[in-house]
Amino acid sequence: MFDIECDVLEGLETYALDEMRERFGRLCLSVTLRPGRIRTLYAGELRSLLRLRSVLAVYLVATYDVPRPRAFLGHQHLTRLLRTLEMVRSLERPDQYRTMRLSAAGEDSSVLTRLKETLAHHTGLIVASDEGDLLIRLRRAASNNGWEVLVRLSPRPLATRAWRVCNWPGSLNATLASVMMRMTQPAATDRVLNLASGSGTLLIERLLLAPARLAIGCDLDREALQCAQRNLEAAGLAKVTRLEQWDATSLPLETGSVDVLCADLPFGQLIGSHQGNEMLYPALIAESARVAAPGARMCLLTHEVRLIERVFEQHADAWTLTNVVRVRTGGMTPRVYLALRTTAPVL
Repeated sequence: MFDIECDVLEGLETYALDEMRERFGRLCLSVTLRPGRIRTLYAGELRSLLRLRSVLAVYLVATYDVPRPRAFLGHQHLTRLLRTLEMVRSLERPDQYRTMRLSAAGEDSSVLTRLKETLAHHTGLIVASDEGDLLIRLRRAASNNGWEVLVRLSPRPLATRAWRVCNWPGSLNATLASVMMRMTQPAATDRVLNLASGSGTLLIERLLLAPARLAIGCDLDREALQCAQRNLEAAGLAKVTRLEQWDATSLPLETGSVDVLCADLPFGQLIGSHQGNEMLYPALIAESARVAAPGARMCLLTHEVRLIERVFEQHADAWTLTNVVRVRTGGMTPRVYLALRTTAPVL
């Protein structure tokens, strides 16, 4: 039985827990949810946790009944800690770990500096001042006067996808993208359209959840499409997708030909402007209604809350909002909107 803690984006805790229960069922016991965190006792294999797509990172937690960090330098506790580190490192190839980081309040104190040096000596890793491959967090235990050591199970956060070989300004957090696409209840018969697809995050995360009958990403920016192509190739999905240089407000698609639409809409800050969004959002929602098949699902992310809700009210005859989720990501609090195409396509 392992004590596990998962970092998640605030607002997505229940969705991440749903994925964990779907994957592991009764192997997750005594679950506790807090903003941005899931704590559980886990009875399965640690390596299986690395397949989770809706969590930022997974940590193995070890509790020590010691009054202060100096005790970790003692033989008994140091030996136990080193065994935990070795168990975590065994989940990946040895060459995946070159650096280590000890994150704690007062981490530059003489005691914690000595602990870092001791751990580096025994593990053969280099102490990093920023994010290390082997990340160790030290904090006081909430339930008693002891301390907790959290060791990340992977050399990098799970949110840092291996397929992302090309970054694009304002790229969507992959764990949020995965949750958004899970909200659409993906099926192999779906015809999927990723509007304003950027670097392809939503499209890739959708296809990693389930195959699709058709998968298209469209964007007006040729460089964005080239970036998405590189990411799709890295994900092994280039042959099952199409990338098109299309205007999302005027699509060369037949009426009622799409089952799932998704987009990370411009917030009007890093990309676009509020004035531009005032014209873009109504046109995009109207065109989406035209190409959407009856019963189609649309999942959008935006920080332009008042604008998008006003637009949905104006198109209430075509779209019914079924879920709105407020999420904290990148220092902002955008919202995810899930809508259902409820009438026949607009002619």
